[in-house]
Amino acid sequence: MDCTRLGESGLYVSRLALGTIPFGSGGGFEKIAGLRSDDAERQFHEALDRGVNFIDTANLYSAGDAERVLGEIMGSRRDDVVLTSKARMPTGDGLNDSGASRYHLTRAVDDSLSRLQTDHLDLLYIHQWDGQTPITETIATANELIRAGKIRYWGVSNFNGWQLAKTVYEAKLAGLEGPIAQQVYYTPEAREIEYEIIPAARDLGVATFGWSPLGEGLLNGKVRRGEATPSDTRQGTGWPEPHVTDWDRAYDLIELFGEIAGDLGWSIPQVVISWILGRPGINGTVIAARSFEHLKEDLDAAELTLPQDARDRITTASQLPAYYPLWHRMMTAQDRPEAVESEYCAEQHEHVFGSQQ
Repeated sequence: MDCTRLGESGLYVSRLALGTIPFGSGGGFEKIAGLRSDDAERQFHEALDRGVNFIDTANLYSAGDAERVLGEIMGSRRDDVVLTSKARMPTGDGLNDSGASRYHLTRAVDDSLSRLQTDHLDLLYIHQWDGQTPITETIATANELIRAGKIRYWGVSNFNGWQLAKTVYEAKLAGLEGPIAQQVYYTPEAREIEYEIIPAARDLGVATFGWSPLGEGLLNGKVRRGEATPSDTRQGTGWPEPHVTDWDRAYDLIELFGEIAGDLGWSIPQVVISWILGRPGINGTVIAARSFEHLKEDLDAAELTLPQDARDRITTASQLPAYYPLWHRMMTAQDRPEAVESEYCAEQHEHVFGSQQ
């Protein structure tokens, strides 16, 4: 299992992280979760035995029950892993039961530590931007939690590019520890983070991990044009995510992944994960599966190398159009290109200039 360094910290993690969204039950996650001690422990040990040291959870998952199950199974292997959790989302109906305020984050971390049966998180992600709490309060709180020994590092998740930049620079201005990593949604069907979010992270020295590389079940090989999606899959339960804006395009891509998988003797998930791990600016991605066999299949993807011609076919077929000011910069300002977005500009080039002919 290849490893990567998280941002400008000294922390190294595996390029695949084990996600725990299938662990536990409750809080509206009943249809997509349900793994308890024996099955969850089997996944945990399989991942660690295969070189994974990065474990991802959140207080949102199954209303905290995913953390509770994880806490029950880690046992003596707690110190073998880099343990993350997330806070910001609602944990109750009270006025202060959500957000990235000092009040909410401090209590949320204490509750997570109790459920996880540990005295610290190695990495705390702020799960989403809080438009009501000053980011300076969130930054200060993360640093207080570090000084208290309750977290070692912190990061962000689902931030816009400007929000990430503001967070990093406000931390620098205050002389405080900033985020070392971000976790964002990224699949070959959903490449929006290539516009601003990945270039911002690369420029700012923040690592990027993707979440849900299979599009919350969209790209697991069971969602097909004109066919009923099996009820034992996430998309077959009526799960509301991901937000797909062009279903014809999505089905076209799924068919392409199936063709490539058939040619290589791989599964569609392995094609997708291998493509993601080879993308510029992507440190790694979080995998999660209810099925033990599917988990092993996803872990195998880390050892596979997608042939360049297959990689190029996927990249070209899934290319999103350039929006302003990207198209204008590519047309008028490539005499002084920006390194952190150079690969993406090269991929966009044909879409901008080819459409002008």
